[in-house]
Amino acid sequence: MNGVGQGTREGKIDGTKISREVINDLPLGKWPGPIRLVTTLKEAEQAAERLILASILGFDTETRPAFKKGQKYDPSLLQLATGDEVFLVQLQSIGLPQPIRDILASTTITKAGVAPDFDLRSLQAIAAFTPAGFVDLARMAKARGIQNQGLRGLAALVCGTRISKSARTTNWANPELTPQQLLYAATDAWISREIYLRLEELPAYRVLDQVFPPGRRR
Repeated sequence: MNGVGQGTREGKIDGTKISREVINDLPLGKWPGPIRLVTTLKEAEQAAERLILASILGFDTETRPAFKKGQKYDPSLLQLATGDEVFLVQLQSIGLPQPIRDILASTTITKAGVAPDFDLRSLQAIAAFTPAGFVDLARMAKARGIQNQGLRGLAALVCGTRISKSARTTNWANPELTPQQLLYAATDAWISREIYLRLEELPAYRVLDQVFPPGRRR
């Protein structure tokens, strides 16, 4: 698949866990396709028309970091990735429009992300909707005996690629996001979808090295 590494390396992992040192040695992966920034209601409607055609979406949000005790911010960005493009909804500009809420509430579209429950509660604070079709990648990984359950660890162990977290603590509430922020946000949503597709191939309670033996590339 575009931008995804070719599996894990011989002698580097035990099939269920990968170390930070090994992750840092993997090739950097990033979303290679188009990024659609959604900043108006019209753009939200157009995005929803394309998103409704997908059966699986990668899901994530970005929030302005809080550095003081008691500080809390609403999400600034919602990311939804198809296999062909990633949509970034700038929430502080347009809120959470009904067409996007309809996607989040759709029972026919799978939305995959790491620990989406917190993100969904934060989004519901912006606008009311009933989430449906969400899959927690951490729970999927745990059911398959995988110890790395964060996005970066799963990207490395399951997809053989390293994703950058350098923009995580940048100000996502800025009205104009940098190219680095846009790529970072798109990559997180894209890799969430890729991880879901890879985990779907693994039966629950079956570890990776039983499916992909050490030294054998996928």
